[in-house]
Amino acid sequence: MYQFSYADVQSTSVTDAKDRERELLTRSIDMLSAAAAAGQQSMEAVEALHFTNRVWTTFVEDLGSSDNALPKELRANLISIGLWLLREAEDVRQGRTDNFEGLIEVSQIIRDGIQ
Repeated sequence: MYQFSYADVQSTSVTDAKDRERELLTRSIDMLSAAAAAGQQSMEAVEALHFTNRVWTTFVEDLGSSDNALPKELRANLISIGLWLLREAEDVRQGRTDNFEGLIEVSQIIRDGIQ
């Protein structure tokens, strides 16, 4: 029978969580790229903006939790970025801007920063 130490399990679960976060951001980026190519009024845009909204709403909620182990200042900065992404996605959805590139670029920076 296998026996794992708590530290091994915790380390693995943190690594798995980071991998999932990177995967979600990559999926969001891919969807936003397809939406930019298809146009602001396309079904791809609707789906990409909805998915991006769900991802960042979840991230912001998690970052705001006292259980989140990231340093407080980093959490606050990421929440600010997340709120910008949510506002910008809503502005794209409402037709006030077509800034898919900004959403993509910021999401790539955050994804690439997850270690």
